[in-house]
Amino acid sequence: MKTIWVTFRKEGIHKYPAALDDPKLQDVKFLGYPHRHIFHFKVWIEIFHDDRDIEFIQFKRWLESLYAGTLELDYKSCEMIADELAEQIQTKYPGRHVKIEVSEDGENGCEINYESQKNQPTDKSFLKKIDEQVRSIIN
Repeated sequence: MKTIWVTFRKEGIHKYPAALDDPKLQDVKFLGYPHRHIFHFKVWIEIFHDDRDIEFIQFKRWLESLYAGTLELDYKSCEMIADELAEQIQTKYPGRHVKIEVSEDGENGCEINYESQKNQPTDKSFLKKIDEQVRSIIN
C-alpha cells in the first residue's frame, strides 16, 4: 500500500472532567480544568497511483480548513479528535486507508489506523449515541 502524509498544528483547549473527582487521577487533577495545547496532527492517506493522486499541499490546506481559530474541544481526547477527523476524510476520500496521529504539544498522543470504508460499517449513528451519552454524563 502506498500513502502520502501531511502535518499541521492547531491551538486548542480541552479538559478531562473525570480528573476532578477520580481518586486515581488526583495527581493530574489540573487536567479537569480547561487547558491549552498545541495539537500536532500527522495524517496519512492511501494513494492509488504515483502522479499526485492526492496533492500534498491541497490535502493539507483542506485539513486545516476543517479547523477555524482556536479549537474548543470540550472533553475530547486525542483519540476522539482523530476519530472525528477520520470520518471527515473518509467522507471526502472514500475507499482509502487512513492513519492519523494526534498529540498534545508533540509530546503525548495517539496513532490510529482506519481501514478503508469498504471494510467498515456504513452506519455511524452509534458514534453519535456514544457522544450524546458522554455529554449527558459530564453535564
